[in-house]
Amino acid sequence: MSHLVLAKVAQHIRIKELCVPDDKVLVALSGGADSVALLRIMLELGYKCEAAHCNFHLRGEESERDEVFVRHLCNALSVPLHVEHFRTTEEANRLHISIEMAARRLRYEWFEKLRCSCNAAVIAVAHHKDDSVETLLINLMRGTGINGLRGIPPKNGYVIRPLLCLDREEIVQYLSIIGQPYVTDSTNLKDEYVRNKIRLNLLPLMETIIPSARENILNTASHIDEAALLYNQKIDEARRRVMSDGHVDINVLLRETSPDAVLFEILYPLGFRGAQLDDIRRALDSQSGKTFYSKEWQVVKDRDRLLIEPLTDDAPQPPVLQMEEYDYVPSFVLARGKNTACLDVDKLTHPLTLRLWKQGDSFVPLGMRGRKKVSDYLTDCKLSLLQKRRQWVLCCGEDIVWLVGERIDQHFSVTPATRRVLMVSLKE
Repeated sequence: MSHLVLAKVAQHIRIKELCVPDDKVLVALSGGADSVALLRIMLELGYKCEAAHCNFHLRGEESERDEVFVRHLCNALSVPLHVEHFRTTEEANRLHISIEMAARRLRYEWFEKLRCSCNAAVIAVAHHKDDSVETLLINLMRGTGINGLRGIPPKNGYVIRPLLCLDREEIVQYLSIIGQPYVTDSTNLKDEYVRNKIRLNLLPLMETIIPSARENILNTASHIDEAALLYNQKIDEARRRVMSDGHVDINVLLRETSPDAVLFEILYPLGFRGAQLDDIRRALDSQSGKTFYSKEWQVVKDRDRLLIEPLTDDAPQPPVLQMEEYDYVPSFVLARGKNTACLDVDKLTHPLTLRLWKQGDSFVPLGMRGRKKVSDYLTDCKLSLLQKRRQWVLCCGEDIVWLVGERIDQHFSVTPATRRVLMVSLKE
């Protein structure tokens, strides 16, 4: 049995090109059956290994027990061990994410730093067949699209998964045959978490209906993985067609064979989900102005575009203006261009102030007749809704002197009667 396990893993490593015999491998070692088997198998296959253990301090005495166990194991196997302690709960609270997500983030960031410092070629983690089945079912229920149904990849950057060719039963039997003990995480025996509920309840029920359910799911994932290569190629081509400057051209999108699929693959990675994606799809035919938010992004329907931009907690920063005053003599040359405003000093009766424009604002644009609403002016300039929201105005009292970066008000312009000129420049 042990020789069969070693042969299966060696073949999996070779076929998936996970690593080569001369590579140093950093093994993620929790102390559980999967990670202990991973370490023993990689050593048996002749790889030079170092181990990395994370103590997340989430399970009280069990966390300390696990660390003691891996220290004894690595000492017995003469394997260098690296241990890191994390304040996982504090990190989760700081980032406003789940404990599980915080632990994953901390773990992989440390693994990569450690890989570089110890000159390891790859980081080996102990995911196996059953993990892949559980992940696929979780993604299926959460609605992650085609790419979420591919199972766990054997290799992702420097992270490799040599045990994806084995199931949990094979791993436990292997450890039993070689007489290798391991520790058990008591939380894995409770159905308080989604993955545990699938492992302890859903999958056993599915196998009472179709005994080969697990293997069938894995075979389906393999077929989807192959199909996804073609799917992603076509999606990438469509993304290049429909996106410009980070925004979606709605007319081009609607000409695609499957606009919904393209829109899903653009927005799902940004945190937009389920009914919200349906609302965005319906908004393509609606009036401008509708805005949708994920945790870190916003999507705005603006005429024939979907504007996509990251959210920020900071208020729009005012532009930096440089002001210089000059005597207006015949030889003086007025600056041209949108980034500079030349104003008649004697017409400025109040201190100048900066603010964002608001509904109801109006001014008399230089070169035009009559007053014009700022909103109409910005629309005529074909500025997007997001650009409009960041438009600043320079005011003299209640009057708009300059729509910053656009045009000044006629009333404050320089005329032959002007004696002094205030030149206001927008610094990029």
